[in-house]
Amino acid sequence: MPAPRATAFSRRDMLRLTATAGLVFLAGGMILPGNAQAETFAMPPLPYPENALEPVISARTVSFHYGKHEKAYFDNANKLVADTPLAGQPLEKVFLEAGKDPKMVGLFNNTAQAWNHVFYWNGLKAGGPAPSGKLAKAIDASFGSLDGCKKALSEAAATQFGSGWAWLVAGPDGKLKVVKTGNAGNPLQEGLKPLWTLDVWEHAYYLDYQNRRPEYIQAVLDKLVNWDFVAKNLG
Repeated sequence: MPAPRATAFSRRDMLRLTATAGLVFLAGGMILPGNAQAETFAMPPLPYPENALEPVISARTVSFHYGKHEKAYFDNANKLVADTPLAGQPLEKVFLEAGKDPKMVGLFNNTAQAWNHVFYWNGLKAGGPAPSGKLAKAIDASFGSLDGCKKALSEAAATQFGSGWAWLVAGPDGKLKVVKTGNAGNPLQEGLKPLWTLDVWEHAYYLDYQNRRPEYIQAVLDKLVNWDFVAKNLG
């Protein structure tokens, strides 16, 4: 499959893509599967070529992570949602509703993981600018400094036992904070607004870093955070 164009999408470009591909464009610049075709979640393309995150994350890791792991979540989600009352609903609504029903744990795990992964990829960018404006002020107010924000994210990611995610979120009061979730957990389940996430499942880093999770975490925080994406999600 040919790699996507290595150019930044403007908001107009994204809107045009969503209109032609049956996707939903969310506030914050994120593209998620829509329900133009009932019961089908379309897996969005990566927003950059597989080698765009090197040397922090190798093309080999991206290929396996996106092409195998994420694809499996989307494939399973489509199988599991069929013939349920949630068929034809947007991905976000499906995982939030499925997460309330222990009998739908498989559907929750796969739809939430599909959502989480799309969000993760959109939050990464090599060589992007530092936070500015409203986001920079919010970070300073909540963490004291950008370094304080990165430290909180690093600690959450490093101390998440087993598989899971570290998140930068906005609470109902608008204040920023860092939370972590296990497995397929998502802050939306707690009424929090996701702004950015770091995947700490082993498949996200093991080919490049083996058991050196802290090294992966620090490299991503120092070199790959797409602060423009975070700012758009903050609004």
